[in-house]
Amino acid sequence: MRWGCHLPRASWSPGLGRVLQPADERVPFLIHWSWPLKGERPLGSPRAFIRHNGSSVGNGPSCGRHGQLFRGIAASEALQRHRHNLAEWFSRLPREERQFGPTFALDTVHVDPVIRESTPDELLRPLAELALERQPPSAGLPPLALSQLFDPDACGRRVQTVVLYGTVGTGKSTLVRKMVLDWCYGRLPAFELLIPFSCEDLSSLGPAPASLCQLVAQRYTALKEVLPLMAAAGSRLLFVLHGLEHLNLNFSLASTGLCSDPEKPEAPAAIITNLLRKYMLPEASILVTTRPSAIGRIPSKYVGRYGEICGFSDTNLQKLYFQLRLNQPDCEPGAGGVSVTPAQRDHLVQMLTRNLEGHHQIAAACFLPSYCWLVCATLHFLHAPTPAGQTLTSIYTSFLRLNFSGEMLDSTDPSKLSLMAYAARTMGKLAYEGVSSRKTYFSEEDVRGCLEAGVQTEEEFQLLRVFRRDALRFFLAPCVEPGHAGTFVFTVPAMQEYLAALYIVLGLRKTTLQRVGKEVAELVGRVGEDVSLVLGIMAKLLPLRALPLLFNLLKVVPRVFGRVVGKSREAVAQAMVLEMFREEDYYNDDVLDQIGASILGVEGPRRHPDEPPDDEVFELFPMFMGGLLSAHNRAVLAQLGCPIKTLDALENAQAIKKKLGKLGRQVLPPSELLDHLFFHYEFQNQRFSAEVLGSLRQLNLAGVRMTPLKCTVVAAVLGSGRHDLDEVNLASCQLDPAGLRTLTPVFLRARKLGLQLNSLGPEACRDLRDLLLHDQCQVTTLRLSNNPLMAAGVALLLEGLAGNTSLKHLSLLHTGLGDEGLELLAAQLDRNQQLQELNVAYNGAGDTAALALAKAAWKHPSLELLHLYFNELSSECRQALRDLGSTAEGGARVVVSLTEGTAVSEYWSVILGEVQRNLNSWDRSRVRRHLELLLRDLEDNRGATLNPWRKAQLLRVEGEVRALLEQLGGPGS
Repeated sequence: MRWGCHLPRASWSPGLGRVLQPADERVPFLIHWSWPLKGERPLGSPRAFIRHNGSSVGNGPSCGRHGQLFRGIAASEALQRHRHNLAEWFSRLPREERQFGPTFALDTVHVDPVIRESTPDELLRPLAELALERQPPSAGLPPLALSQLFDPDACGRRVQTVVLYGTVGTGKSTLVRKMVLDWCYGRLPAFELLIPFSCEDLSSLGPAPASLCQLVAQRYTALKEVLPLMAAAGSRLLFVLHGLEHLNLNFSLASTGLCSDPEKPEAPAAIITNLLRKYMLPEASILVTTRPSAIGRIPSKYVGRYGEICGFSDTNLQKLYFQLRLNQPDCEPGAGGVSVTPAQRDHLVQMLTRNLEGHHQIAAACFLPSYCWLVCATLHFLHAPTPAGQTLTSIYTSFLRLNFSGEMLDSTDPSKLSLMAYAARTMGKLAYEGVSSRKTYFSEEDVRGCLEAGVQTEEEFQLLRVFRRDALRFFLAPCVEPGHAGTFVFTVPAMQEYLAALYIVLGLRKTTLQRVGKEVAELVGRVGEDVSLVLGIMAKLLPLRALPLLFNLLKVVPRVFGRVVGKSREAVAQAMVLEMFREEDYYNDDVLDQIGASILGVEGPRRHPDEPPDDEVFELFPMFMGGLLSAHNRAVLAQLGCPIKTLDALENAQAIKKKLGKLGRQVLPPSELLDHLFFHYEFQNQRFSAEVLGSLRQLNLAGVRMTPLKCTVVAAVLGSGRHDLDEVNLASCQLDPAGLRTLTPVFLRARKLGLQLNSLGPEACRDLRDLLLHDQCQVTTLRLSNNPLMAAGVALLLEGLAGNTSLKHLSLLHTGLGDEGLELLAAQLDRNQQLQELNVAYNGAGDTAALALAKAAWKHPSLELLHLYFNELSSECRQALRDLGSTAEGGARVVVSLTEGTAVSEYWSVILGEVQRNLNSWDRSRVRRHLELLLRDLEDNRGATLNPWRKAQLLRVEGEVRALLEQLGGPGS
């Protein structure tokens, strides 16, 4: 796993202008662009189109210049309604885009991809074997802007038909959206009327005859009044035909006759063919978008200009896109009050920009605008408020849906195989073989072997040719890393693990025994009943004792095959679980930090980003396997032509649960434990997680950087559990108040709660107070040491203590309380009657405050131990505390030194243990001074006692103190 925008593709289909339903799970996320307009005014005002250079227009579409053609009032109003409706519809967001904030709009972040003009000779040139290399730009043909597409060609001839082509992910749909919105807002004055058609929509009509006027009127009701003027519009009428690969066009006169009448009913394919022939509306302008494999469906003599959409071949375009999308303001805070500040967004952009400049493989992947979208969506998932139910797997599944939904591999093939299903079978096989052999670099032989496996017929070779031309570059890219010339890598490393997981859950990985066994079982199943009936009759008529045995064998065959399949599922589950709990990966970063580092790079003197790791890590593979089995992702995959049967998903889940139950009980390092929880978060099955994690009693995530997403993951997986947690250790996790609020459901189940070294301030104490006052709180031990709580925070904690009945042990070691904090504790300590131990050591408190707290502790009915060492106490105060403790009967013991009288204190190891643990975080000079005082005290007591046993104990403790002083760089004596 090493480290991935375009605006999502969209398809068009009938329905524009009807009452628009809110996008939810029942409505497909795709924005269908050519639904018929019924004439009603769409809900809401159209959004202004804001270009990437910062210019903007008003809140409504401009009327533009209608010239002489539409100067009539009725025609002008109809055209204005058409502009308004198109602008409203093309500005609507799919569900995947709403995660970027309530004010996010696609038009505010649009960056034009590079369009390179090409010639018919280039299109006839044979492609490279794998069609992965980018073609060099033609000499003398500069990039084209949208406004230049219909400019005269090099010979000065007028261009009427433009064909734009590009592989999957280069941004064809986005470019069409941009052009339509440009026209709606008056920025394409060369065209008075623009009519977009979705070829996918037209292909769904089949051969049913309809005239061009009927097709327009059905989809754009507002244009009914101007249909008679279409013929007179000439070149100022622009037809946009998006996705020509969905239409089967035949330009031979024998198959498609000539037709010039826009009102004559014909098959939609025939109408489009005559438009392109310039036989119908010969003066009209036409813009066609298509995948490369379908370019030849239009004879070149009917095309005035070819343009290849090259994506973001300039890294400056990538950087501009990331700046615009990642700097979106006004994102609503999440459930815990989490929000991304402008400074944090700027930091993300800066780190990503630096990684793009230094890591050429990432820049090569972001050549495809769609992968820029994936990079932004992943970063938003990692760093911004996470929408409910969103997972990393759902982001990748949605990414594929944005690019492949409704896409057939070849519309001319009778099988109508979906493009995604073909990719899962071929690219999934390559991905899984890479994961199995732990490699990410593939030779040309590796790629060809997976692509051509099982290809035998001419039809299969044709499908392979289409896939190579249209989609192979989407999944694979030539490796640009040093030392790997001539090899290929998956465009985004995580996509390899996703496709490998998809290959498994779809059941595409089959051994030879499984393939043969399935065929035999199906054959036996088809004829078994008939044969059994015949054998049963024969057994009654003839004395053949072997027939009943044969009869039973026929019944056994399908069950044997079922067991073989079950064993295969168990083997896959075993491999997945072993990958999740590999001991070699125990002490690397958690998988979420790995994803972030692969995109943003790492800060500090790490290895060069182009240098491969010593061993490839595939920790996302099991996460994606769990995520793909969730109900939501299975529903989306079904839309892509990759259905996962519910029974298969259930059996896979049972096999995984069986293996997790055996290996999941072992004690894991913090980063691996978080990965285990992230697997359950991706799976999105609370019942499954509750059964597997039922034995978890200690949640130790110490040292894991708890981002808002990680807090959400832990809370979602463990927050709804029923069993108690003996201990939750979140020491040194960079927690903030928002994280505390998110994790409150987990804290309510904990008995011991460790929050040391988290830089929690007084604000966090409000959430801790609410936790202590919660009626379900069962925390008995709360460790808050090494947090700057200050006196203001203690005041809030005391409010919680007053109403709490469970807390027994409270550590406020090194929390900056000072005299004010200790005095507050002394005054209000009696409001809690259950506390048994209180640690306020190393708080800079003086004699007066320490004595006041000690007296309050002695009077407390339940307090047994009070820690006051490492405070700024005079020798007289320490002696007074010892004397007071020796005269008190039944009061709390006060720990102020390593000695008690002339003997060693029984808490000496506790004191020195705290020093050892915090040696690197505490003020070294201050700690050295305190240790020197303790050492002097030990030496004095050793000289004052004659007991040899006590002398030996004091000498031992002196040695420990001297060792600590040596670590601090001070003298040992």
